[in-house]
Amino acid sequence: MKTQESVYKQHEENTEWSSKLDFYKDEVIILTGRLKEIASKNSSAEAMVDTERFQNQLMIQENAINEISHLIKNNEKELELEVDKNPVAIDHRKVEYHTKEQKLIVGFEKNFKELRADFNRFAAKWM
Repeated sequence: MKTQESVYKQHEENTEWSSKLDFYKDEVIILTGRLKEIASKNSSAEAMVDTERFQNQLMIQENAINEISHLIKNNEKELELEVDKNPVAIDHRKVEYHTKEQKLIVGFEKNFKELRADFNRFAAKWM
């Protein structure tokens, strides 16, 4: 059986997740700047290998942010359509829960936190 949740609850979660993704997008920019600084000061082969690895990982994270943001925006559009169908009963109506988006955001945050911790160890070594 599919889980159902109120439109308001899902909208609230979408708003929270979008804010988190905006934060992570800013963090990718900051980490990319730090990475460029490290690369400019360290030209050893070891530093360059890790620099390239982190550069690739940050691009992957940026793409993930964009994909999840897109899914959240689509979910918001679906919620708006539900409201438009019957705005009077919206307080009592439930729709299928956005499980896919929830799993993606939880997984993304876990991966990003691990990447950030790994990056901080790398930065501490080379700065």
